[in-house]
Amino acid sequence: MRFETTIQKAVETSGVGLHSGVPVRIRIRPAPPSTGIVFLRTDLDNFAIPASYRNVARVSYATSLMRQGVLISTTEHLLSTLYSMGIDNAFIDIDNLEVPILDGSGAPFIELLREAGVKTYRRKKRFLRIKETVSVEGNGKRITILPSDHFLLTCDVYFPHPLVGRQTLDMEVTPERYASDIAPARTFGFENDLNQLRDMGLIRGASLENAVCFNQTQVLNDGGLRFPDECCRHKALDLIGDLALIGRPLLGHVIAERAGHAMHVALVAKIMSDPALYEVLSFDQMANRVVAALVS
Repeated sequence: MRFETTIQKAVETSGVGLHSGVPVRIRIRPAPPSTGIVFLRTDLDNFAIPASYRNVARVSYATSLMRQGVLISTTEHLLSTLYSMGIDNAFIDIDNLEVPILDGSGAPFIELLREAGVKTYRRKKRFLRIKETVSVEGNGKRITILPSDHFLLTCDVYFPHPLVGRQTLDMEVTPERYASDIAPARTFGFENDLNQLRDMGLIRGASLENAVCFNQTQVLNDGGLRFPDECCRHKALDLIGDLALIGRPLLGHVIAERAGHAMHVALVAKIMSDPALYEVLSFDQMANRVVAALVS
């Protein structure tokens, strides 16, 4: 897309928070050019929290944003969908502290955005293109981004379970491929971990209606998996949601090897801390670069 976008009309949905278990309603509304994605806590006098790496608070089992002590938790699924579907600007009214988990995937948000429609502004969209290789690693995990004129994603995961094991996804992220190949993948967990997570105050809203659960030998959900590699696809969904905190469409090849939220956000922070690592270009500038490279 050459120009900035928002949605045509407001849409809303409700559910429970995955970790808090609290009921919550969100309403996604059109926003002016250059607004970005901004959460508004309607239960706290519309307190605004921009979806930015500057506002990252916690990144253990979900990505949470905080500004002046006000929290928005589990933002990654909604941000992933807005980002991948090319929505640059939106207000998200939310009446509690956690984005609803819905069915545990990005698919319900895809349907919301289709209902809302897309509005295009006359302001040119600006892309963030990686110029130098950037990497973060530790404890046998690593995430790297390489220069590219496209948004490419390689995601590698490993879980010692007979139905998971090692899985790899390699693709160019486009709205069409995201909607069909990534968005339907649900969050997941393992039965052996459930008590520990609950003891930590997590997954209070989890159920087989909003998460895939594996016992030692099988999937407990009716209907099984949506994809044989659903775990890897969901990790890709989470990764894109964290990359969305850059605040601009990204051009680069991201390679994630068993990385999680903390490492995703560390990569974003490392990129944004050094302007020499990237350049900001309009669609026309990118097109001119491609033509010049072909001519040479």
